[in-house]
Amino acid sequence: MRKLILLVALTTTCAFTFAQAGPSFGIKGGLNYNANGDYFESIGETVEDPSRNIGYHIGLFGKIGNTLYFRPELVYTSTKSEYDSGNFDMQKLDAPLLVGIKVIGPLSIFAGPSLQYILDSEFDDVSVENIENDFTFGLNFGAAINFDQFGIDLRYERGLNNNEATFLDNNGIDLNDRIDTRPDQLILSFSVAF
Repeated sequence: MRKLILLVALTTTCAFTFAQAGPSFGIKGGLNYNANGDYFESIGETVEDPSRNIGYHIGLFGKIGNTLYFRPELVYTSTKSEYDSGNFDMQKLDAPLLVGIKVIGPLSIFAGPSLQYILDSEFDDVSVENIENDFTFGLNFGAAINFDQFGIDLRYERGLNNNEATFLDNNGIDLNDRIDTRPDQLILSFSVAF
C-alpha cells in the first residue's frame, strides 16, 4: 500500500511539474565534432583510429514542462570521419528522448537515450551497403542555456550497441575490412522555440 501511495505522489508531482509550462516546439541546428570507431583492415588486422571532423545537424524538437522537462527531438545528422585509408561519411536520423532539469537561472542539464537510423554511408565515394544494424541506440547528456525562445546546448553523444560496416568489392565479395559506425561526438546546437 505504501508503494502505491508513493507512486501516486510521485506521479502527481511529476505531472504538476510538467504542467507548469505549456508544450512548445521548435527548430534546431548546429555543428557536430565527430569520429566514428576504429577501422579494421583484413590484411594483418591493422587498427586505425579516426581523425575527428566537423559535421552538421538540423531538426525539430518538442518540449513539455519547465523546471523538469521532457524534450523529444527528430534530427537529420551528417558526419565525416577521416582515416588514412579514406573518409567515412554517414547520414542518419537521430531521435533523442531527453529529460532535463533547470539548475539555476537559464541553465539546465539533460540526459537520455538516442535512437538512430542510418540513412546512407560512404567510404571514399563507395556506398557501404553492409551495415549490421540500420537502427542503433546511443546516449546523450549535456547542458543548455535558454533565453525566452532562443537556446544553446552542448552535449556528448555515444553509440552504445556494437555496429560495424563491412566493405564489398565490385563483384560483391566481402573484403573483411570494417568500420565501427558508433558515433562519438560533441554536438553544439542553436534552437528557436515557437
